[in-house]
Amino acid sequence: MITQQKTRISATLYVMAIITLFLMVATMLFLKFPMNEILQSDTGKTIIILNTPWKFKTGDNLQWARSDFNDSEWETIDFTAPPGAHDGDVGLSGYVPGWTAKGYPAYSGYAWYRMKVSLDSLKGSDLALAGPPAVDDTYQLFINGSLLGSAGDFSGKVPTAYSIQPRMFLLPDSLKKNNTVTIAFRVWMSAATLSQGPDLGGIHIAPKLGEKSSVELTYKLQWEQTVKGYIVEIIEPLIFILLAVTIFIIYRNTKQIPSCKWFVIALISLALIRTNQAVYFWLQIESTHQYDILTTVILRSLILGSWLMAWWEWYELRQPEWIPNIIATLTLIYMGLQLLALPWISAPVNHTFFQSIADYTRLLFVALMLFITCQGILKQKRKEWLALFAVVLVSAGLFSQEVSALNIVPGIWFPYGVGVSRTQYVYAGFVLVMYIVLIRRDRKISNNFPHL
Repeated sequence: MITQQKTRISATLYVMAIITLFLMVATMLFLKFPMNEILQSDTGKTIIILNTPWKFKTGDNLQWARSDFNDSEWETIDFTAPPGAHDGDVGLSGYVPGWTAKGYPAYSGYAWYRMKVSLDSLKGSDLALAGPPAVDDTYQLFINGSLLGSAGDFSGKVPTAYSIQPRMFLLPDSLKKNNTVTIAFRVWMSAATLSQGPDLGGIHIAPKLGEKSSVELTYKLQWEQTVKGYIVEIIEPLIFILLAVTIFIIYRNTKQIPSCKWFVIALISLALIRTNQAVYFWLQIESTHQYDILTTVILRSLILGSWLMAWWEWYELRQPEWIPNIIATLTLIYMGLQLLALPWISAPVNHTFFQSIADYTRLLFVALMLFITCQGILKQKRKEWLALFAVVLVSAGLFSQEVSALNIVPGIWFPYGVGVSRTQYVYAGFVLVMYIVLIRRDRKISNNFPHL
């Protein structure tokens, strides 16, 4: 009976490891090959990339949407990107810096972009426009003074921003009678976005105007890039859950590992925060503010605390007894600081101050991780260096902000033109190393107790 149970546990361990490896390889193949070869085809003269000349002005006035409005005194800007330029996230091509890098470093709020476009060169009777797939933070599109569509909710006093997705807008049939069309984008960026990078603000990738079927190809290609850019955020949570299930089964049946409670909690928490990345960017069911609360405030804090506890129990540490209480207290403090650091929570609050305190608090988490790891290694009679390597890998993901500050390893790579972050790589490596650790323990027990 015991031998059969041991065989089932070993089989489960190997099956889970093989499934995990298969998912990783399948994901890389998915990133490598285009989903539809036709998306790469030349659209000829049926589409215009609206790079320039755009007229730009900060501020807000709905009269600026009118086709007869005189914008001659507005600033002229160009969305033409250098060859090979892409965004720093999923790899969308044609990316240019926003208004904070073009003379408006501290500006947030509304701004307008206007362009008059000749339709004479366009073939086809049904026209469409592919909206800009990279915008900070949200926008409305006006055609000849009439609102055609939007990305975000402008019904309130302050617009509600969601993730920016590729969008396609069908132009009215009445435009066919015109030789020119006036396109206007009303863009809004919150003050909270200013601190997220040096080149933010407004439109980053030029819209495209043309015959409906050609624009639809561009739209599908942009969505393919967006899906590929976040598919890892679905696959990695799945392999986290597989590892959590594996550890739970091994612990429940054989007690081969010291503990599983906090390790399982930590893996599930990590799966939740990674999954929410894809949910936010694909589904638009949570606003930017809701994302901030769920991810930045709650999950990010719980993950740090749960992983400290996971390694505390993994190494079977008991002293000092107050460490778990310190971890719990520090987690709650960090959660509160992250909340107060959100610029949109309350205007009178000094958000920069609380963000600085939160960043220093993260260093306390780093110190605790080092302390727990050192204590665990010192306690072991036979050193488990692979387990230590697993700690290093998962810590590189948990403390990616601190690793980036060292400027040693790039934060993101673009294999096959798709963005894959350093964090995603180290988490994948961590899972593989953990399976090796578990397999070695399984073999060790089989060798020491062959009668089992």
